[in-house]
Amino acid sequence: MTTPATRAEALHLTGERTVPGIAEENYWYRRHEAAYQELLPLCEGKTVLEAGCGEGYGAGLIATVAERVLALDYDVPTTEHVARRYPGIGVARANLVFLPLRDASIDVVANFQVIEHLWDQGAFLAECRRVLSPGGRLIVTTPNRLTFTPDSDTPLNPFHTRELAPSELDELLREAGFEVETLHGLHHGEGVAKLDAKYGGSIIDAQLDVVMGQLPGQATWPAELLADVEAIRAADFAIHGEDLDASLDLVAVAVRR
Repeated sequence: MTTPATRAEALHLTGERTVPGIAEENYWYRRHEAAYQELLPLCEGKTVLEAGCGEGYGAGLIATVAERVLALDYDVPTTEHVARRYPGIGVARANLVFLPLRDASIDVVANFQVIEHLWDQGAFLAECRRVLSPGGRLIVTTPNRLTFTPDSDTPLNPFHTRELAPSELDELLREAGFEVETLHGLHHGEGVAKLDAKYGGSIIDAQLDVVMGQLPGQATWPAELLADVEAIRAADFAIHGEDLDASLDLVAVAVRR
């Protein structure tokens, strides 16, 4: 894991962007990595656009199986970091509602934990449909509004503009001209469920109790909790179509009609 002395080599921690190699971030990193691992077979041998690449670890994973990967992000330091850390991936700065690509030029668009940040989700999906070849796939993961912000239609996370329930994501994709091939949910598997039980019902709440009210990266963690979080792996999460409303993240695969 990254030590405090080498944190400057990573992207600035905002409390929202997930960065690999940092113990305190490991729960969120592995939770997102689990979705990438589940969906990698859809990218095998394909030309893939990651729309909203963040730190770039996902594009790096996709590049292990894809023929070509283009990673886009709006933030200049982010794109510069991705270009340095993940050589061989095409990187560009772009607004996701104006994708700098020709019509029908992409096999797969990957959009992991990004759509909830966008002000015009419909315009983004229209652009995805435009750049995808007929039969191409759009992969979307996003927090489930029913469990992420259960008591309000307004996101509590200041970085989010609109969060989606399963039925809302399904409707949004269909209205944009996609056929929803699968709509699954990500849940805590056995490994993380044991930590839920250990920490009074929720390992998420145990982490939030430490970091809330603190500047990103500045909280002092109890040693046992940090060790438990650092030990989490992608295999400790489960993705399936059962009990969708209770899932933590939504995982959708949609086909361009």
